[in-house]
Amino acid sequence: MRPKTLLTGLLVLGLLFVAVGDRILPQPLNDASRNVRTSINQMMLGLFPKSRTVEKLEKREKEVENLLEQKARPKSN
Repeated sequence: MRPKTLLTGLLVLGLLFVAVGDRILPQPLNDASRNVRTSINQMMLGLFPKSRTVEKLEKREKEVENLLEQKARPKSN
């Protein structure tokens, strides 16, 4: 078998394992497929830094939640 053909076949099998392995493979292998896909997703997301807009939005949401909590508490005099 030619190395190029073997490499192409392994690549296709690997992509199928990651893409649909958790739906069609039996129990121990479907968990492995899901874990590999999750790891790849996390790695890809880690390559791109979180934008400042998202950080500002999360900070603003926390501030709003704190204000709502303070408003909901009865004032003790």
